[in-house]
Amino acid sequence: MKAFFEGIQYLFVNILFAPLDFLRSLELKSWFAANTINWIFMIICASAMVYWIKQLKIFEANGTENQDTTAHSFLK
Repeated sequence: MKAFFEGIQYLFVNILFAPLDFLRSLELKSWFAANTINWIFMIICASAMVYWIKQLKIFEANGTENQDTTAHSFLK
């Protein structure tokens, strides 16, 4: 059973976390390059938020948005 858990440890520490270890060592050379994953996530979230706000404006302009507070039974 000990070998099973050591195998899991080897998988995560030496294989799956290797790219993150590379980014951690890269931080001493370039902060922006080391945080590329964060920049990608921020760009995705910002674009999703812009899309969502545009869709809200479309529904508001068409008058199809239901703003009635009794739309849900728990709000009565």
